[in-house]
Amino acid sequence: MISVTSKSIDYAGKNLVSCGCSSNANTVRSYAARVNSKVWGRRGGHGAANFVCCKSRSIQCRVSSMKTAEPTVNGGTDAIQGIPTGLDLKSYSETPISPSKLFEVVADDLQTLNKNLQSIVGAENPVLMSAAEQIFSAGGKRMRPALVFLVSRATAELLGLKDLTVKHRRLAEIIEMIHTASLIHDDVLDESDLRRGKETVHQMFGTRVAVLAGDFMFAQSSWYLANLENIEVIKLISQVIKDFASGEIKQASSLFDCDVELDEYLIKSYYKTASLIAASTKGAAIFSGADRNITEKMFEYGKNLGLSFQVVDDILDFTQSAEQLGKPAGTDLAKGNLTAPVIFALEKEPKLRDIIESEFSETSSLDEAIKLVKSCGGIERAQELAKEKADLAIQSLQCLPPSIFRLALEDMVAYNLQRIA
Repeated sequence: MISVTSKSIDYAGKNLVSCGCSSNANTVRSYAARVNSKVWGRRGGHGAANFVCCKSRSIQCRVSSMKTAEPTVNGGTDAIQGIPTGLDLKSYSETPISPSKLFEVVADDLQTLNKNLQSIVGAENPVLMSAAEQIFSAGGKRMRPALVFLVSRATAELLGLKDLTVKHRRLAEIIEMIHTASLIHDDVLDESDLRRGKETVHQMFGTRVAVLAGDFMFAQSSWYLANLENIEVIKLISQVIKDFASGEIKQASSLFDCDVELDEYLIKSYYKTASLIAASTKGAAIFSGADRNITEKMFEYGKNLGLSFQVVDDILDFTQSAEQLGKPAGTDLAKGNLTAPVIFALEKEPKLRDIIESEFSETSSLDEAIKLVKSCGGIERAQELAKEKADLAIQSLQCLPPSIFRLALEDMVAYNLQRIA
C-alpha cells in the first residue's frame, strides 16, 4: 500500500486535521481557510502539532505527536523527532490535489516569473526565441520554480524576512531556464516527436536549431547565475548541468542491459531529475540566510522528491495510455532504457531478459514485455520505492515550523504519489 504523511497542524491555536473521512476535507485543504500567513507571523504558533492519519469511511485512526522545534542561534530549527507516516492514498484520492491548487499560495510569484521568462531568454535571435516560446508554452506545471518559491517563503518566514529577495526570484527563473534547456536536449537525444502533446522543438525547427537553442539557454542561465554572486549557489547549480550530461551518458551506456542494478538506476535518476530539484530547494534556503542544517534538509527534500517523481513517471510509462502520456506507452522500454518496474520484474521473470536482449526483434514482443512487467510485480515494487523516497522527503521538512508553505511542500509529495494511487 502506498502511503504518505497526513497533517494536523496547530495554526494560531486551531487544530486542523487533514483526514479522508472528514466531510469538511475540501475546506480543510483550502489554504486560505486554514491560515493567513500574516496572522501566523504575528502569533508565532510554534507549539507541538498533532498528526492524524485516517482512512475514509472508517473510524480507525492513528495519532502521533511531534516534539516542539527550538530555534537555533542561526535562525534554524533542530530536527524534530517522531515523524509519522501512514496516509492511505487510495482514500485520499477521493479529494485529489491539483497542481493549480497546490501552487495557489505562490500564484503571484509564478505569474511574475511567467512574465519575466521571455525577456530573460533574450530576443537577440528570433529563431532561438521562437524555439524557447514553443516549450515555455507547452503547458508545463512550473513545478521547479514553484518549489523555489515555496521553500523561499517557508525559510524566509522562519528567519523573519518580510518578503522574497530579488535573488530568490532570479533563482526560480534560472532553474526554469535550465529545466527547459534540458528538455530540449532530451527530446533530441530521445528522438521524441511530442512533448506534453505538442510538437517538440527539433520537430518544428530541426535538430541543429534545437541543440543550439538548448545550448543558448544553458549559457544564458549560467550568465544570470554568475550575477547572483553567491559562490555556494553557483557551484550548486553548475554541478546540476554537469549531472545532466552524466545522466545521459549513463543511460546511453546501459541501454538493453538487463544486469543494470537498482542503485545505478537511482544514480542516473538523480543526475537526470533529482539533482536540479535538490539544487532548487537548497538554493532557495541559502538565499533566505538559513543555517546549514536547514539548507541540507532542503537539499534532501528536493533530492528524494525528485527521485520519487522519477520513479512515478517510470511507473506511468507502463500504466497510462498514449493519450494520457502525450507519447506512446512503454517508450522507455522500447528504447532500451530499463527503469525501476523493469529492474524489479527482471528479478522474477527470466523470459523478460530474453525479450529485452533481443531488442524487441519479434512482432508484439514489446507488448509481451510490458505484460510481463505488470504481471511480475514490477509496478507494485516500484510503487513501494516511490513511497520510500516520498517518506524521506517528508521527514526532511520537519525542520521547518508549520506554515502554509511547508504544508504545500508536503502536499507536493502527496500529489506525486496520488498519480499512482
